Amino acid sequence: MTWDVAQYERFRDERSQPFFDLLALVEPAANMRAIDLGCGTGELTRVLHERLACAETVGYDSSPAMLEAARERLAPSPGLSFVQARVEDLDLPKGSVDLVFANASLHWVPNHRALFAHLVSWLSPRGQLAVQVPSNHDYVTHQLARELSQREPHAGRLGGYVPPIHVLDLADYAFLLSDVGLRPTRLRMEVYTHVLPSREGVFEWVRGSMLSDFRARLGAEDYTTFEKEYRRELLARLPSHRPFIYPFKRTLMWGKLDATQ
Repeated sequence: MTWDVAQYERFRDERSQPFFDLLALVEPAANMRAIDLGCGTGELTRVLHERLACAETVGYDSSPAMLEAARERLAPSPGLSFVQARVEDLDLPKGSVDLVFANASLHWVPNHRALFAHLVSWLSPRGQLAVQVPSNHDYVTHQLARELSQREPHAGRLGGYVPPIHVLDLADYAFLLSDVGLRPTRLRMEVYTHVLPSREGVFEWVRGSMLSDFRARLGAEDYTTFEKEYRRELLARLPSHRPFIYPFKRTLMWGKLDATQ
């Protein structure tokens, strides 16, 4: 992935609210060891570290640009550190952390059934898992991206790549959390209604997130062509309301290991 930090942060406040809603599900505990998967620029990781009074927090992110922003912006904080790594490549010792936290990062990772079992294996007794995944794949923004990826000349340039949908249904996550040994659990779908000046704001939003996938896979000229066509068709499909209400669905889930198991 090629992330444009400035573009991503154009909607920093709107993107931050699910983090705080997810953090509110976590139960504080003494001397907590936490990891934040997909920590981005690290500012919210620091909030997590300080609000939970963690003994140690490690933020992981695959983007050098995001982690460079973290190093530039954040003053040193005892127990807080950042590491460049992909979630798929991490293999932490069993029982080594008390909280696995992942806000808007795991939707990029395939096979959630195997993934969640892997993440839970890192938890200490009574450890917690807190995850938020964007679940807006049925909205026009994501539907159009999949359509264009299958249309020439983009299909050939992408080598047949079509954005996969890794996110499960809400009920499937309920079974999954139980299957990996988390009890009790909390699970909900939240629709965040972002008020944007116009429909153009929706395009700018996805330019900083979902379209980064295509930017990474296409050359500069081919991506420019893809983006122009995407923008034209997206704006044609969205109503011209001002302000524009952008509904964004997200799945929030939390679970705790039952120490008696």
